[in-house]
Amino acid sequence: MRRARIGIVGDYDPGYISHRETGAALEDSGRRLGVRVEYEWVATDAVAAGGTGALAAFDGLWAAPGSPYRSLDGALVGIRFARERCVPFFGT
Repeated sequence: MRRARIGIVGDYDPGYISHRETGAALEDSGRRLGVRVEYEWVATDAVAAGGTGALAAFDGLWAAPGSPYRSLDGALVGIRFARERCVPFFGT
């Protein structure tokens, strides 16, 4: 089975239903496509502080729903990283 690693750039909040359902949506999509989807939340302040090194490990990036982000700069760095390196990107 194929595998896809998705980095979700955002600040996970279990009280926000869209955040709780993001992983379920990725897993369901993967099942329908025959792809094992692995995902990881990447905090915007971590991207702002540590740069894009952590983002390079992913096959695609998703800008998480729900702002404000802890670091708008970190969210924008993630978007720019995907755009400039032709990494598949989804934003909600």
